[in-house]
Amino acid sequence: MDTNRATRILGEGYTCAESVLRAVSEEYEIDTEHPHIAMGFGGGMGFMGEVCGAVSGAVMAIGLVKGPAENQQEFQETMPLVQEFRHRFESEMKTISCRELTGMDLSKPGGFEEFMQSEVPEKVCTRAVDTAYRLVMGVLKEDGQ
Repeated sequence: MDTNRATRILGEGYTCAESVLRAVSEEYEIDTEHPHIAMGFGGGMGFMGEVCGAVSGAVMAIGLVKGPAENQQEFQETMPLVQEFRHRFESEMKTISCRELTGMDLSKPGGFEEFMQSEVPEKVCTRAVDTAYRLVMGVLKEDGQ
């Protein structure tokens, strides 16, 4: 497992959510023709500062690896993986909130520009992407995936 795979993808210009989803997809050799499906989750869902995009990308990746569920039992068995991932991420990063992680309001006029000109993408978002990727891969591997 290459723990820098997701951060390398982030460096190619993908959002945090796209980077984690694409990295997990590559690790599991899942054809992800459309990683941009995760694009709108960047900035905590459309710059709203909600759930960190790296977390959203990891949760999507769990569904991609585990799904589709054949029945309700398989569906229910997947949810503890999502919960475990979230607990681990929150334990390391202290929150899953984009706004709390970055300390910035990307939704205000000029907020994204201010964000991009700051050190936050490199210092916070790169760490969040790397952490999300490492943790989601750990949860999946522990599950036997």
